[in-house]
Amino acid sequence: MWDSLHYVLNQLGKVFVPVGSGFGLSSLAVALFICAGMLIYRRARRGRSLKLSTLWRGLFPGWMMRHESNHADIAYFAFSVFAYGLMFGWAIVSHKFWSNLVVEGLNGAFGAPTATSWPDLAARATITLTLFLAYEFGYWLDHYLKHRVPALWELHKVHHSANVLTPLTVFRIHPLDAVIFSNILGVCLGVANGVATYAFGKTTTAFTIDDTNIILVIFIHVYVHLQHTHMWIPFTGLAGRIFLSPAHHQIHHSSNPVHFDKNLGSCLAVWDWVFGTLHIPKKEQENLNFGVMHGESDMQSLSELSTAPVRRAVGHLVAPLKGEALAETPRAP
Repeated sequence: MWDSLHYVLNQLGKVFVPVGSGFGLSSLAVALFICAGMLIYRRARRGRSLKLSTLWRGLFPGWMMRHESNHADIAYFAFSVFAYGLMFGWAIVSHKFWSNLVVEGLNGAFGAPTATSWPDLAARATITLTLFLAYEFGYWLDHYLKHRVPALWELHKVHHSANVLTPLTVFRIHPLDAVIFSNILGVCLGVANGVATYAFGKTTTAFTIDDTNIILVIFIHVYVHLQHTHMWIPFTGLAGRIFLSPAHHQIHHSSNPVHFDKNLGSCLAVWDWVFGTLHIPKKEQENLNFGVMHGESDMQSLSELSTAPVRRAVGHLVAPLKGEALAETPRAP
């Protein structure tokens, strides 16, 4: 019993305590503060006072908290925290493997490089920015493939099946989807790090907090959590072409066909801008619906969120071998 309790507390500590965690208490607190500030500001602009009870309902709408989609997100959170690492960690190839492979290949092709004369601060700042951009590209590439390749979409569709968006929706990822993402990210980060290491002629470490790129930590604290919320916070103009605002990502989850396959980045919109997948939100809040349908039922059941995606993905892979054409399952109602 005590061993089980220790394991639970240890896993929760890994998620909530580190500042560099993607779901740390510090970044969640900042997100809550920003949301509260936005609600207070918007009501004040309309000349309306705001009671504490009204603020609470604005931050945590009862209909959203009670929604079965939110319950499914909680279940996926529990799985991700307590079971995912034990079951699928072996399937992820480290970015260090790819980095060493690239360095060895470049050494073999062009010979050993001369160590850079750059100051250490400049070199570390450069590798930090390089790896952050590589992370963003890897995120975009993974996302693009999963929206374009039918078999991969069947797995990724689990994330899009959320009918309401809360910060916990980030955990609503099919395990195989997460494995694919981690490996694509590992390749992108490894190649970028390997090229940079060879260019500098020595190993140069990025600035990190709890082993997370410091630039990514800043973005997580500023607005990444807000992307999976009901708060409409848009970036327009040039800012909307560089940064992926909460409204950008809410459009990405929209069931409107106009919004399909748009805004595929994580923190930045630059790769979407470069590759033509950017949809800049309007300043005024848009009326969006979220979720996907399979047949006539919402994808909130255990089977539709776990085994059915694998079955349909395999079907897409096997169909061509049988000379069959398997239609993509519906994206939305």
